[in-house]
Amino acid sequence: MSLDYTTLAKTIAALTEGETDEVALMATVACEVHHSDDRFDWTGFYRVVAPELLKIGPYQGGHGCLQIPFSRGVCGAAARSGEVQLVPDVEAFPGHIACASSTRSELVLPVWNKAGEVIGVFDIDSDQPDAFTQEDADQLGTILKQVFAA
Repeated sequence: MSLDYTTLAKTIAALTEGETDEVALMATVACEVHHSDDRFDWTGFYRVVAPELLKIGPYQGGHGCLQIPFSRGVCGAAARSGEVQLVPDVEAFPGHIACASSTRSELVLPVWNKAGEVIGVFDIDSDQPDAFTQEDADQLGTILKQVFAA
């Protein structure tokens, strides 16, 4: 069964309409995305809080790492490069940070604001190997753009 991204995007748009607070938006997106698919074991945001530093933001699932420098891990790579990180096997990713030992694959998308600045990353972990597709990356990227940059 494939995730119904059209319905997910409409639901998130309806829930976030008129909201401008980034933390409230992140909390809503993390909740809706997390509960939309069984592949998603941990779903959340890391916010840019200082130069080259991410801190935990709203999330669903077990606890996450509290801080991640841009220089480390999959989240750091997404923030540093501004590019989506689609990682089928976290063990094969150089410098992967194991915030949860159950994580097998990961999808991390940079989050841009209206001014074109990276304000954080959206991180989805799965306890299944190779859980994410390019469609997941594309569809979630579109949702993030509509919520944070439109």
